[in-house]
Order: sequence, then C-alpha cells, then structure tokens
Amino acid sequence: MNSISVRALLVRGMLAGLIAGALALAVAYFLGESQVDAAIALEEAHSHAGHGGGEEEELVSRTMQATGGLATALLVFGVAAGGIAAVVVSYALGRIGNFGPRATAALIAGAALLTVYIVPFLKYPANPPAVGNPDTIGQRTTLFFLMVALSVLLAVAAVIVGKRLAPGLGNWNATIAAAAGFVVVIGIAHAFLPSFDEVGKDFPASLLWKFRLSTLAVQVTFWSGFGLIFGYLTERLLTPAAGAGRQEAEEGAVVGAS
Repeated sequence: MNSISVRALLVRGMLAGLIAGALALAVAYFLGESQVDAAIALEEAHSHAGHGGGEEEELVSRTMQATGGLATALLVFGVAAGGIAAVVVSYALGRIGNFGPRATAALIAGAALLTVYIVPFLKYPANPPAVGNPDTIGQRTTLFFLMVALSVLLAVAAVIVGKRLAPGLGNWNATIAAAAGFVVVIGIAHAFLPSFDEVGKDFPASLLWKFRLSTLAVQVTFWSGFGLIFGYLTERLLTPAAGAGRQEAEEGAVVGAS
C-alpha cells in the first residue's frame, strides 16, 4: 500500500474515531453520568456524616466535568485511537487472511476492544467515585496500563504463532491453538498480578455493577461504531478503482461485440 493510501486511511480513521467518540459520548452522558452522580452523592453523604458537613471548593464544577470535560476526553480519545487503529488496519489489509476492508476493520476494532479494554477490565475494573484508596491510585493505574500492554503484545504474538502453525495444523486448528495460548497466559497474568479489593461494605453493589456496565457500554459503542464507520470509509477509498476498471472492461466488451 502506497503512502498516499496510508495517509488517506489515517485521515478516515481519525474521522471515524471522532464520530465513534461522539456516539460513545452520548452513551456515557445518558447512561454513565447518573451512576457517577449517585456515587458522588453517596461519597458526600459519608463525608458530611464523618466531618460535620465541611465542603471543599471544587476546582472544576460537576457540570463542566459531565459536559465539556467528558466531551473533550472522549473526542480526543476517539481521534487518537482512530488514527492508531487506521495505521494497524492499513498494515493488516491482506496480511491476516482473505478479508476485505470492512471485515479487516471490524476484526481490528474487535481485537482492540478485547485487548485494550475487556482483558484489563476483567482484572482491574473501573470504579466510581467513593471507591478505591487514594494511596493506591498510582499503583492501580500503572498495573492497568501494564495489563493493557501485556494484552496487546500477547495478542500480536498469538497472531504470529497462529500463522506459523497454520501450514501444519490448518487455519482452524491453528487459530484455536493460538487463542488458547493467549487465554492461558492472560489467565496466569491475572492470577499473579496484584489485586485490589477496595470496595467498602456499605457501598451499594447494584450501583457498582451499573457503573461498570456503563463504562463497558461506552467502550463497546466506540469500537463497534469505529469498526462499522471506518470499514465503510475504507471500502469506499480502496474499491472504486477496481470498480471503475471492471466498468471500463465491460464497456469495452460491449463496444467490441457491437
């Protein structure tokens, strides 16, 4: 693939990421922010009960956090993630099997959702306000990103191993073996990496569950939207030349026959 096509895919990936980020923003605002508000209210109630009602001045208002701050975070993330995913798709086209642009984009988006979010989420799930020890936030953040890096590297290794096993085992068996290896190694990492159980006994389990489901829904919306939108834009970019060539051949055949 030439540099012009890669550049065009990068622009389309960033655009698809921006649109997908807007879709994720809608889900986060309408589904997740109510859970955040409930957790903050619970935290403030406990704080008032323990400290006689003293309040700290907010550097950024809750309204700004739930609107401008949330929008900035998700849209910037969407553009950045879309650009990175577009580069990966441009490399993967034709290298991971006989898949067209839409299927390749969908596969990469699904792999990104699995490796970048779901696998780390299973070990270190998102917590709402009022949950978690402030003294461990640095360690928890470091371990989460370590889990992301490990998941991505193992996924790449699984693809390489699967391709090398394919000539001897066949595509299906090689894929199963590579996926099983990925699951086993990730399971070992989950077992040996430190865990944190910092949810208070008085924190409502239903609120924690709803918050975590809402964060998962945001990521599923983003990567699903990106895969569909970028796949469409990529197919529009890469297939018109082939379509024009077929049309010219058909017109030439008609002229020759006449």
